[in-house]
Amino acid sequence: MTKTQNTGADALCDTLLAGGVDVCFANPGTSEMHFVAALDRKPAMRCILGLSEGVVAGAADGYARMADKPAVTLLHCGPGLANGLANLHNARRARSPIVNVVGDHATFHRAYDAPLTSDIEGLARPMSHWVRSTESAAAVAGDAAEAIRAARTAPGQIATLILPADAAWSETAPAAPPVLAPPAPATVSADAVADAVAAIRSGRRTVLLMTGTALRAEALATADRIAQATGVRLLAQQSNNRVERGAGRVAVNRVPYPLDGAIATFRDVEQLILVGAKSPVAFFAYPGRPSTPLPEGCRVLTLAEPGDDLPGALAALAEALGVGQGVQPTLQPLDRPALPTGALTADSVVAAVGALMPEGAILCDEALTSGGRLFDLTRGAPAHDFLALTGGSIGIGLPLALGAAVACPDRKVIGLQADGSGMYTAQALWTYARENLDIVTVVFANRSYAILRGEYRSVGAGEPGANAKRLFDLVEPTIDWVGLANSLGVEAARVDTAESFADRLKAAVGRRGPFLIEAVI
Repeated sequence: MTKTQNTGADALCDTLLAGGVDVCFANPGTSEMHFVAALDRKPAMRCILGLSEGVVAGAADGYARMADKPAVTLLHCGPGLANGLANLHNARRARSPIVNVVGDHATFHRAYDAPLTSDIEGLARPMSHWVRSTESAAAVAGDAAEAIRAARTAPGQIATLILPADAAWSETAPAAPPVLAPPAPATVSADAVADAVAAIRSGRRTVLLMTGTALRAEALATADRIAQATGVRLLAQQSNNRVERGAGRVAVNRVPYPLDGAIATFRDVEQLILVGAKSPVAFFAYPGRPSTPLPEGCRVLTLAEPGDDLPGALAALAEALGVGQGVQPTLQPLDRPALPTGALTADSVVAAVGALMPEGAILCDEALTSGGRLFDLTRGAPAHDFLALTGGSIGIGLPLALGAAVACPDRKVIGLQADGSGMYTAQALWTYARENLDIVTVVFANRSYAILRGEYRSVGAGEPGANAKRLFDLVEPTIDWVGLANSLGVEAARVDTAESFADRLKAAVGRRGPFLIEAVI
C-alpha cells in the first residue's frame, strides 16, 4: 500500500484534481521528480509523456479546446519551458486554458548559478496571462488554486506556476485543497447591444465577425437567425480555436489567409461588428500593401470582448432586434463531395476526407498550403469539430490531434498535416502509439515548405535561386514518413493516386487506433 505523504508536490496534485484538472502532459526532469512521485500516488491523474515540450504544450492546447477545461503540463526548468513556447504561443492565441507547472532549482541552490539556472518568469510572461513562483510547500496549494482559477477565467488563459524542488519535497500540514471558482463570463453591456442594433438598422452593409464560443452550433444558429432577419453577413475570423460545423449546422466562412482574398471579402463592407473577434489584419506586411483588408472608412464596432459571454451577446442582440423564434436558421444539408479519381492532388485528398469522414469527427488542420479548399470541401460532411493553427507558429498539428483524442476518446480524430511543419513535432506519433489514440494522420507530402515559396514572391523577392530553393525544398534526402511512423510505433502507408488514398482512408476511419497515410502530392 502506498504510504500517505503530505509534501508540497502532493498538495499540488490534490489541488489540481480538486479543481477538475485530471490530465497531465509531461516531459519532466530532475527538479520535478518529487512531483512525479506525487503523481504516482494519485491514480486519478492521467499522466501522458510527450517526447518533446512542443508536443506537451500543443497537446494541452488540443485537449483544452475539446474538453473546455485545462490540462496541466509538466516542464523542466527554463529551457524545458522555452522548448514549449512556440505552441504555448498558439494556445494563447487560441485562448486555451492551460496550467503549466515548471520545475526549478531548490530555492537555496539558485545562488550557485547551476547550468540550468535561468529567468523562468521572464521566459514565461510573454506566453502567460498569470505567472507565479511558489516559495514554500505551505504556499503550494493556494498558489495552485489561483493558477487554476486564472486558467479557467474566460475566454481561457495560460497560467504558469514555477515549483522549486524544495517546495515540492518539503512536508506541509494536511489540509483540504482550496478550490476557487473562476469568474463568470461578463454580460455584454446594454450600450454595446444598442450600438450594434443602431448600426444594423442603419442599412449599411454589415458583417458580424465572430470567434470563440460564438462559433459553437447553438450560437451560430442565433447569429444566422439575425442574418436571416436583417441581411447582415456572418464571418469567422481567419484563425479560430474551434468551429462546430457540417451537416445540420450553420455554415460560416472564414476570412481568407491570402491578403488579396481578404481584401476581396471586405471590399463592399461598410460596418464590422466584432463578437469576440479582432479587427482583421494582414498576417504579414508586404511592400506597398495595406496592413488591414478593411476598406477605407469601414466602421468597426465591438459587441462583445473575448472574455464576454459570446452566445449570450448574440442572444441579446437577437432579442433587441426583435428577431423571434419563428425565424429559422439555414442549416447545412449533408452534401459530401464525390470520391476523386486519378492523380493525387491536395484537393483530391481533401475531397476524399470530406467524402469519408464519420459523424462526430474532429478535424485538426495544419495542412497549410495544401488545405486551401479544406473548409469548402468539408462544409457538407457530417457534423464535426474543426480545430486549426491559431498563432501562426507551425508544429501544432500533430500535438493538437493528440490532445483532442485524449479529451474525446469516443470520437475519430483526423489530422491533416503538412510535411514540413509536421517535422517540428513528429515525436507526437510515439505518444499516439503508446496511448493507442484513435487518430488518422494524413501527411501532405509535397516535400517542400511550399508556403515559403509563395511568401517569397508575395514580398517582392522575385523567383528563388539556388540558395533560396535549398531553404524551401525537403529533398536530398526525402523524408520517409512511413518509415518514421513505423519507427515510432504507428502503422502507416504511402499512396500516390486518388483511388489508393480513398481506399486507405476508408479502412483507417473504419478501425480504431493510430494510422498514418503519406499522401505523395
